[in-house]
Amino acid sequence: MKLPEEYKHPYEFDPKFKKSVVYFSMEFAIDQPLKIYSGGLGFLAGSHMRSAYEMKQNTIGIGILWKYGYYDQIRKGDQSMDVLFQEKRYSFLKDTKIKFNIEINDHPVAVKVYYLDPKVFNTVPMFLLSTDLPENDYLAQSTCHKLYDSDPSAKIAQSILLGVGGAKLLDMLDYDPEVYHLNEAHALSAAFYYYDKHKDLKKVKDKFVFTTHTPEEAGNEKHDIGLLDRMGFFCGTPLEEVRKITGVKDSIFNHSLVALRLSHISNGVSKLHGEVSRGIWGGQKEICPIIHVTNAQNRTYWADKDLEDAALSGDKEAYWKIKRKFKEELFAEVADQTGELFDPDVLTIVWARRFAEYKRPDLITRDAARFHRLMRRKDQPVQIIWAGKPYPMDYNAIHTFNSLVRMTEHYNKAAILVGYELKLSRLLKKGSDVWLNNPRITREASGTSGMTAAMNGSVNLSTDDGWIPEFAKDGKNSFVLPAIDYKLPVHDQDLEDLNNLYDILENKIIPSYYEKPDHWFDIVVNGIKDVDSFFDSGRMVTEYYDNVYNYKK
Repeated sequence: MKLPEEYKHPYEFDPKFKKSVVYFSMEFAIDQPLKIYSGGLGFLAGSHMRSAYEMKQNTIGIGILWKYGYYDQIRKGDQSMDVLFQEKRYSFLKDTKIKFNIEINDHPVAVKVYYLDPKVFNTVPMFLLSTDLPENDYLAQSTCHKLYDSDPSAKIAQSILLGVGGAKLLDMLDYDPEVYHLNEAHALSAAFYYYDKHKDLKKVKDKFVFTTHTPEEAGNEKHDIGLLDRMGFFCGTPLEEVRKITGVKDSIFNHSLVALRLSHISNGVSKLHGEVSRGIWGGQKEICPIIHVTNAQNRTYWADKDLEDAALSGDKEAYWKIKRKFKEELFAEVADQTGELFDPDVLTIVWARRFAEYKRPDLITRDAARFHRLMRRKDQPVQIIWAGKPYPMDYNAIHTFNSLVRMTEHYNKAAILVGYELKLSRLLKKGSDVWLNNPRITREASGTSGMTAAMNGSVNLSTDDGWIPEFAKDGKNSFVLPAIDYKLPVHDQDLEDLNNLYDILENKIIPSYYEKPDHWFDIVVNGIKDVDSFFDSGRMVTEYYDNVYNYKK
């Protein structure tokens, strides 16, 4: 069964990738103008859509058109962080004129469908769902207003919109793909829509695959099963039957666990994360196998070709000329936001990703005396930039962000930036010398920002977590903190990692950058070569077909 003519892929499918796949994701980071993403999950999904297009795969994407996006990160009058919800408008999206109703909380909710044509951003065909329609009441309209709404009922409604709405859209298109790929469990309600349609659990399991992206408790949604039932999450299937097919015996419905039970194969997003996921879920009954497909990013979008060519050809003069230009572009943004004038000749460290406690954005500052000495170096100086969006209701993360704002006021070579989206992310990766990543071990499923940093000549300094164990050759293509016992109390882990971080910075990175420029250039080149060879998402989307979509027991 084929897509309608007006939504067809603009290419003949590669024979290896002819199996039809629909990829459900709550967020996609496709390009800066399309603000329907929050962070790593979206960056990954965006790269997947781009590489699926490049590899001529038979894949389409389904998401939600978020009226206010995630949020716009701005500043208050005292420079601390503020949250702005501003309506977004997109002239490049096509109104398909497709409209239909779904049931949420015993009320009909009208859904409208927008289409992102492949030629706009070089992606596979993508469909975005909206409830922002005048025939809906305000509560129904607001379902598509804010990505990851903090209200539990709103979150459930959003999941119903993505899962049930996406599955019903496929019916409206008269399109029956061979694989439903759940990128996280947000669209799990699609499985219940499919079950209600066919009344056959085996058909559901044969159709669905599931990617889990986090070992974090907060990242694995849980809701009261009675609330889900009342809101229509199960598409009319009686609660006792839901319990029977999902194995949920109490009141807590764990979305990730049920996705593992309703799929025939699932994957973590790095080799280590696959091992961690099997450790978390392995004792549960009737779950599908958990393998891994290591995340990657789309090199075409992220890597600067001139910089890469200069590095790989060994043209140091050309490389440093391009790198200096990128540093100047980044520092113009720093100056505009903070009034700080950074120096392109100074070693520049960047920490930039979602602000979350386990990622430890402020770790380097926790030894105040040592940090002060680092920032006051006259010989072989250092400058540092932070950027990242906390979840708007994560007040601890916002407090950390604002504490760094206050701290950077005391140093003229330290800055924290707002507006960490695709555009700023690219500036930071191209303009940094060192990409700092220090999550607690086993807590970061993948952490792909370091991949795109390495593509642009930024050297990773990281704990040995997520994708890093598959990439790092310490001292040759990156610098890796020594392994510690992650079962230690958190305070002890943090202290040991902090001391190791400073030892590497002071004794290896800073002297190498300033005293051994040829050696530093070799590390940069090795990083580019090694990230290009495995961490381009062309490899990732191929593995999804080979190991997930075509999985055989």
